[in-house]
Amino acid sequence: MLDKWLPFLIYGSLALAIPASMIGMSFLFATKPQRRSRARMLPFESGVSTGPPRQQRFTISFYLTAMLFIVFDIEIVFLYPLAVILNDLAWFAFLELLFFVAILVVAYVYVWRKGALEWQ
Repeated sequence: MLDKWLPFLIYGSLALAIPASMIGMSFLFATKPQRRSRARMLPFESGVSTGPPRQQRFTISFYLTAMLFIVFDIEIVFLYPLAVILNDLAWFAFLELLFFVAILVVAYVYVWRKGALEWQ
């Protein structure tokens, strides 16, 4: 009975021991600042001081690219299961797969012709 649970016990103990040892080593080897000052506590990025937070606008190209990525990424969700069982199915499944890919190609050509893939 113990032989069945031994790999889970080892895996669980390693899953707890490795992060605990990393946290322990970070406390052990961490350098402490000598003095705290206001200048040391300010965030600093590439020589530019941070200012008050402001609203930044993104161009519509980012949103279009994200939506196109989602649309063409969801196609994989539908194509992968069909491709896995394609050998077991008849010609109907193959024709269905070709029809689905043809619709995606038409959509890609439409998006390309509309210029949604170009940054301006």
